[in-house]
Amino acid sequence: MGGSDNYDEDDPNYTVQADDPKPSSPQPKAIGFFQACCLPGVMLYSLAYACLKLVNYSFFFWLPFYLSSNFGWKEAEADKLSIWYDVGGIIGGTIQGLISDVLKKRAPVLAVSLILAVGSLIGYSRSPDSKVINAVIMSVTGFFIGGPSNMISSAISADLGRQEMVKGSSEALATVTGIVDGTGSIGAAVGQYLVSLIQENLGWMWVFYFFILMTSLTVLFITPLIVREISDLLRETSTRRLVG
Repeated sequence: MGGSDNYDEDDPNYTVQADDPKPSSPQPKAIGFFQACCLPGVMLYSLAYACLKLVNYSFFFWLPFYLSSNFGWKEAEADKLSIWYDVGGIIGGTIQGLISDVLKKRAPVLAVSLILAVGSLIGYSRSPDSKVINAVIMSVTGFFIGGPSNMISSAISADLGRQEMVKGSSEALATVTGIVDGTGSIGAAVGQYLVSLIQENLGWMWVFYFFILMTSLTVLFITPLIVREISDLLRETSTRRLVG
């Protein structure tokens, strides 16, 4: 068809006029390592996670050996029984995450769980030679230790990377997550050496004392965040009451 209104796409002068693109919104700049460390809450949660991941990973790696050496159970039985710690951690992370989503506050939920974790550690250190009782207390311990550990490594790291000053920056989120998880990994690595050293020289009871100390330090590091978030929660509650 040779109508004069038709255009030949093979013609070098042929062009397609595209719509003017909409001006893109400015992308937030990536932040450096030290800038990420200075974001509110990042270093406190990182140090807290170093202590908590030490305890959590020590249970992962040492629990079967502890059950085998302390109670004389077969290694295969000890391996199977140690699964209940993981089960408790999975359930704890899910339930505590839901509660913190409802409250829109993480630190108070962590604080309550970690305080109860100290009690569960004391109870587990005195667990009798019974597989059923041991598995129950083990699950409770996993609930109160593994749950907060999962929260810090996932939900809280994401929250820290979405603060107003770096909102929308995927690079900032990745940097903050790396700082929190990397600091936790350093604590976990150092802990494995310390656990073996304490167990060899002082015995298993002192290992549990060490776990209690690390869990208490976790609460100590996030105390400023706990105070701030509880104050915010009380203020929001009183505001809703006045409005209602």
